[in-house]
Amino acid sequence: MSAHAYSEDQLVEQPAIGLFARLGWQTVSALEETFGAGGTLGRETKGEVVLVERLKAALSKLNCKLPPEAIQTAIDELTRDRTAMSPEAANREVYRLLKEGITVSVPDREHGGQKTERLRVVDWEYPESNDFLLVSQFSVTGALYTCRPDLVGFVNGLPWVVIELKKPGVPARAAFDENLTHYKQQIPALFWSSALLIASNGTDSRVGSLTADWGRWVEWKRIEREDEPRRVSLEVMLRGTCDPARLLDLVENFTLFSEHKAGLVKIIGQNHQFLGVNNAIASMLEARKLGHGRGGVFWQTQGSGKSFSMVFFAQKVLRKLAGNWTFVVVTDRVELDEQIAKTFKTTGAVSEAEGDECHAASGAHLRELLRGNHRYVFTLVHKFQTPELLCDRSDVIVLTDEAHRSQYDTLALNMRAALPKAMFLAFTGTPLIAGEERTKEVFGDYVSIYDFQQSIEDGATVPLFYENRTPELQLVNPDLNEDIYRLIEDADLDADQEAKLEKVLGRQYHLITRDDRLETVAQDIVRHFLGRGFVGKAMVVSIDKATALRMHDKVKVHWAAETVRVQNELGELHYQPGGGMTPEQARCDLRMAELKQRLAVLTSTDMAVIVSSGQNEIQQMQTLGLDIEPHRKRMNESQPGLDEKFKDTEDPLRLVFVCAMWLTGFDAPSCSTVYLDKPMRNHTLMQTIARANRVFPGKHSGVIVDYANVFASLEKALAIYGAGKDGKSPVKDKQQLVEELRKSVVDATTFCAAHGVMLGEIEATPAGSMERLSRIQDGMNALISPDPLRRDFFAHGRLVSTLYRAVKPDLSALEFASRVACLTTLAEAIRATLNPSPPDISQVMGQINGLLDESITGHEIREQGPPALDLSKINFEALVQRFKESKHKNTDLEVLKAAIRAQLEKMIQLNRTRADFAKKFEALIESYNAGSRSIEELFEELLQISNSLNDEQQRHVRENMSEEELVIFDILTRPAPELSTEERAEVKKAARELLARFKALLVLNWRQKAAARSQLKLTIEDTLDSGLPRAYTPDLYNQKCSAVFEHVYESYPERNAGVYA
Repeated sequence: MSAHAYSEDQLVEQPAIGLFARLGWQTVSALEETFGAGGTLGRETKGEVVLVERLKAALSKLNCKLPPEAIQTAIDELTRDRTAMSPEAANREVYRLLKEGITVSVPDREHGGQKTERLRVVDWEYPESNDFLLVSQFSVTGALYTCRPDLVGFVNGLPWVVIELKKPGVPARAAFDENLTHYKQQIPALFWSSALLIASNGTDSRVGSLTADWGRWVEWKRIEREDEPRRVSLEVMLRGTCDPARLLDLVENFTLFSEHKAGLVKIIGQNHQFLGVNNAIASMLEARKLGHGRGGVFWQTQGSGKSFSMVFFAQKVLRKLAGNWTFVVVTDRVELDEQIAKTFKTTGAVSEAEGDECHAASGAHLRELLRGNHRYVFTLVHKFQTPELLCDRSDVIVLTDEAHRSQYDTLALNMRAALPKAMFLAFTGTPLIAGEERTKEVFGDYVSIYDFQQSIEDGATVPLFYENRTPELQLVNPDLNEDIYRLIEDADLDADQEAKLEKVLGRQYHLITRDDRLETVAQDIVRHFLGRGFVGKAMVVSIDKATALRMHDKVKVHWAAETVRVQNELGELHYQPGGGMTPEQARCDLRMAELKQRLAVLTSTDMAVIVSSGQNEIQQMQTLGLDIEPHRKRMNESQPGLDEKFKDTEDPLRLVFVCAMWLTGFDAPSCSTVYLDKPMRNHTLMQTIARANRVFPGKHSGVIVDYANVFASLEKALAIYGAGKDGKSPVKDKQQLVEELRKSVVDATTFCAAHGVMLGEIEATPAGSMERLSRIQDGMNALISPDPLRRDFFAHGRLVSTLYRAVKPDLSALEFASRVACLTTLAEAIRATLNPSPPDISQVMGQINGLLDESITGHEIREQGPPALDLSKINFEALVQRFKESKHKNTDLEVLKAAIRAQLEKMIQLNRTRADFAKKFEALIESYNAGSRSIEELFEELLQISNSLNDEQQRHVRENMSEEELVIFDILTRPAPELSTEERAEVKKAARELLARFKALLVLNWRQKAAARSQLKLTIEDTLDSGLPRAYTPDLYNQKCSAVFEHVYESYPERNAGVYA
């Protein structure tokens, strides 16, 4: 069997194409695409991303009663240029056209004049009425590059699904990092109608939205049912998301756009939401058929997107099921009530005005709203104080979010009495337990289960790690009386219950709130908070309002003391006499850098107390020697609100002190630590620890620091709420994280050793010595090239750093500090060489032993856009000599590669016929990466390419043409028949004339106007027909006409705009 059988194409792409065909898609390869009316896809140029002929046929079929003019209007609207918009805004605009149809004006034959009709773009009810086409190797030309996604799925001629594949062994993430991200930057038009993106290497497959970073891409493990075995495979992904019926359902009913401060975010339903919501709708329909209102219990763990599931459910019912539906959204806390209403507003399910109008302010207002005819009503469960009849409509659906717990049984039954014919569905992050049987009487049984363990396995939430830091003063008996727990849970409802709690708890309460104990905890919180690796937000949970205030005051005192200590130590170090680059001086510099970083956190961090208000609280707190007034004033008057400040990752409010507020329904993804100093149990405990499990960039895990010895309750709660089907607990002991770090360090060390870099030997050299610096340079040179080696090293380094930050500030992290620092230094040295900053080439050359001549100017290797670099000013003879003598050839090679690649980008942008230079360059790099060329051979050949690029840059001067004229001349002569000197002069004349003529035709928005495009084509044909010599055959003439048209289409988007403007 040949090696080709194990290629990406044979192992992954061809099986995927075969599966699409079995799912009912037409499939076609565009590898050898021909263009024009009879071409492979009917495209005129590679710049087109919409298959206009297929779109036209589909719209005509779906709207057979509408005239051709209306169809053309719709096509123009769907294909118009949206470059001026952000990609996500363009995507939302096109999505609305797909979902709601396009308003067109048509003649009114009955009454005369015009009338408005809605033209359908998609048949959402009958998948078979749509045109599903999968195109492999679909080339699209952008402003700078021609990109070729592996697979693009078109629905009615519009690109909905973009799939990038890698062969097994190459991480699926590489498809996102190296390909899809590049496509989104270079060919954004391909994504204006995008529904979803898929990255896969055949074994690991993920799906994501247009705006999702890699951390938000998810696996798709089940196809039809929640109880089927969970499998991560390309087949499950494609069957689950790209089966025509499922794809239409996912796009129509599980796609949202949410407005945030940071911008517009596109959300597509995850696997558990898609299956769970559809289960809930089926259960609701069955309940209606049987004549009862028990829609079921929808259990999806905290942090897995339960609020979005509620929006998906409501929106799908409104769109797909006939009826005058009203949704009553019920919660049990004010902040949860506000948060769920905000979710419905930001996703556009309700407008701001409608959301405010339908938010019940009182029991009387609730009665008024329910007797009206609103789509949504938002209310607290507490407003159902009496069992009076409020609404007897059967098309009311009650969605409760955590409002069905045992302590609310009476209110839940009042709700049932108030809405006797309504359908009741409970959304919860924790399951029903003993004592909550009445919930089933109101809501029915489970309709969807997605527990804590599944959520972590799928990456919907991050792992949680537990640290028991209970002070010695704490009561060591964890078996607290059940009645005491109940009193604690009720404690924050009003002031009387707080007093009752203190009275009943007696010695245990006083033990928890002892001043010397709180002092110990406060000091430890300061030490732990400042020692964390990932500087996320944190919450301190105290037993009651007074203790939260005390804890805030004590933490502030220890915080100020630590600030003074750090400033004093910095001052002492600053005035120590310097002794050159000695080991002692190096240690001193390192310590100063650490202290400055610590001081920056100390001086910038803001803190706040977040507690519910109560009557006479100012006097009550004063009797305890506490001043709550400034805190209450800040809670009421802060602009923006304290909740918004805590959620804002850039805001310095990083530490909050709470006792009940924000423990449920509050979502701040960057919150990574919860300090628990309050006895808790069951769902309250689970809700609280879930504050730290949200996914956030750079956040490996959440940490629960336990000062109240709730571990026994935590294990019990996890056994009920979180354990996976194999019985594993989703909250890991910190020691397990240490073991993961140890393994990753060993793996990284082994990898480096296999490539000649002995980390132990580097660490053994004296700190601050030239020997260590030399070893670091040698190690950097060994790991910087070829490209796959460098990527693998970076992957090892990232994993080690992420785990190390997660383990800190645990003392066990000290064991790995030296090795992590060594790996980090090597990685940073490589990045600094590849991406030097500031962009002064002379400094970069100094860093790599003066390899390149100092006359290079303006050099900056950037991730985006071609840097300004003049290759002609490099002294190549000196470069060759220095390369022969250099010890760090890999490093030198990478700098030269980057310089050539930057110049190539700039040249190809001006003249696409130079693409052969780029192909040759990439082929050289690929052959070196594959091991078929030595580093010396590659360097010599790269120098040859550099010299030929310099010649190419000056060619337009030698040809006595402008750069623009030269491009057209190259298109006409590459390839061309054998031409005499006179005939070449004729072609030059035709190129000059053609440039002048077509520029005069470029009217405003010409690419969108059929008449303007036709006029341009005719002008090209006429000019070349009269201007080209007889050596051009009719076939070659037609090819050149098409090639010139494509060049004009891609390079001149508007008059006086484009790459030559």
